[in-house]
Amino acid sequence: MKTIKNICCIGAGYVGGPTMSVIASKCPEITVNVVDINQARIDLWNHEDLDKLPVYEPGLKEVVGEARGKNLFFSTDVDSAIDEADMIFISVNTPTKTYGKGKGQAADLKYIELCARNIAKVAVDDKIVVEKSTLPVRTAQTLKSILHNTGNGVKFEILSNPEFLAEGTAIEDLLDADRILIGGDETPSGQEAKNALSSVYEHWLPKERILQTNVWSSELSKLVANAFLAQRVSSINSISALCEKTDANVAEVSRAIGYDSRIGSRFLNSSVGFGGSCFQKDILNLVYIAKSFGLQEVADYWEQVIIMNDYQKRRFADNIISTLYNTVSGKKIAFYGWAFKKDTNDTRESAAIYVADALLEENAHIVVYDPKVSKETIYSDLEYLGNKSREEIENLVTVLNDPMETAKDAHAIAVLTEWDEFKEYDWQKIYDIMLKPAFVFDGRRILDPAKMNGIGFKFYKIGQTND
Repeated sequence: MKTIKNICCIGAGYVGGPTMSVIASKCPEITVNVVDINQARIDLWNHEDLDKLPVYEPGLKEVVGEARGKNLFFSTDVDSAIDEADMIFISVNTPTKTYGKGKGQAADLKYIELCARNIAKVAVDDKIVVEKSTLPVRTAQTLKSILHNTGNGVKFEILSNPEFLAEGTAIEDLLDADRILIGGDETPSGQEAKNALSSVYEHWLPKERILQTNVWSSELSKLVANAFLAQRVSSINSISALCEKTDANVAEVSRAIGYDSRIGSRFLNSSVGFGGSCFQKDILNLVYIAKSFGLQEVADYWEQVIIMNDYQKRRFADNIISTLYNTVSGKKIAFYGWAFKKDTNDTRESAAIYVADALLEENAHIVVYDPKVSKETIYSDLEYLGNKSREEIENLVTVLNDPMETAKDAHAIAVLTEWDEFKEYDWQKIYDIMLKPAFVFDGRRILDPAKMNGIGFKFYKIGQTND
């Protein structure tokens, strides 16, 4: 079996950075080079202040601090890293296409293809290439085609090693993974490559948690796992709308069905909707694949999960508008939270973006506080939607570093991320500095209605009646 001495990872984002940091810390004899063409991002990975890392994950700075400069290196020298590596992880962005065939559903593989062509150009000896991005089925086939047809007579083994990290617990998920999936060709050289990657993970995980499959199964398993989880969130959110029209409480419904051992309690917390880089993208991929094989009913079924998620976000925004006497024009709405969930600075597909967009359409003035998300990210998220110019966004959206200042003179507060600190605030003090009547819309179900109503707030908690 090939011994891995040098690993290169192309892409220093939310997957590549943490995954390679853990591999480096657990495999001190392997040199790990993380490369990215984004100089600013690499500079942050190399920053002497570990609080400045471009990705926020609990436990990440400790792992980086332990391995960086010893066997973990971050640079923009992509070609040298490819040349020296025995194994190359591709961990670049694969956004949903915004143009052409498959627009709005299929994954855009342009960055993957650029990586493959670069590897083919530079490599002079045999390599194991591992697809680590969130990818649609058959990407391995695309990689294989490019590498085998444009290489220099070099042999490439292509593996699929999908990530199942939950942001906010990524380091924990890496150190104690439920399972590691490795897909590859069922040929002698394919088996050898799978065993080589397995040996890396076996430094810290028991062998029985490392599953080897064919490439199709590995790639499809990633999409299906996320689709099943997202479907649970959309299912309970659909019931939250029903709870608000009756006297039911969605938390009590969730608890009751969660006790059923066939169902279990995880992913049954109702909220303003799921976000993040994977759920929506992977379901849309699944929809696109089903359609491409003529399976329209399958596509329609999974697309409904996305439709329900969009409905939940729109419903939350509509409730703010209708409760504030059908107009939010010129009113100050404070947002507590912008990240798609707590303990991460990732904002991709965050519910906050879409709630903000709906309120901006009504000319609301939004003031945002999030403990980990920068002003530039918030402005870029809204600008990306294309509904308002940068100038209009900057006029209507203010980003502050102080939660009290954010709430001052606000007509309403919308809680859009479940950061623990929001529960600990002096809500009496917040009430005192807001305009009256003071409204709070809890989109993450983290605040106590009795306490909030007792203070004097007009309080609305998603998934239950608020009489």
